[in-house]
Amino acid sequence: MSRIDTFLNFYNGLSSNELHRLTEIYHPDICFIDPVHQVVGSAALQRYFEHAYARLSFCQFERKAQSEQGDCGFISWQMTFAHQAIGKGKKIQLDGCSELHWHRDGRIIRHRDYYDLTDLVYRHLPVIGWATKHVKQRMAQA
Repeated sequence: MSRIDTFLNFYNGLSSNELHRLTEIYHPDICFIDPVHQVVGSAALQRYFEHAYARLSFCQFERKAQSEQGDCGFISWQMTFAHQAIGKGKKIQLDGCSELHWHRDGRIIRHRDYYDLTDLVYRHLPVIGWATKHVKQRMAQA
């Protein structure tokens, strides 16, 4: 099993009751970056995930493509999730990718996620969602 397979299986099995397992795949000096946050260290990562998973009722990742070379890997994914604070708790799909760097001990030392923040949050808010959709449509016509 590749390290990316291990990573994907870990996330697809993760829940608010399993967050103590983060240290299995993340190095104590982890640097985790996404479009909303940047956290450094396993304690900060634990707090970040506790907040993120507090009202998450469903989360599943589907692999689209991946590449791994040396201590660096990339995986593009489609996340399907349901969160009470976004989209009234309905299942939402989000496309993104993760850049992963492994420490020599085999755990991830750097994890950066890339995704469109408007797809995650803004388009699910009544007024802002309409405005975002309208702006994207106008830009596509230009």
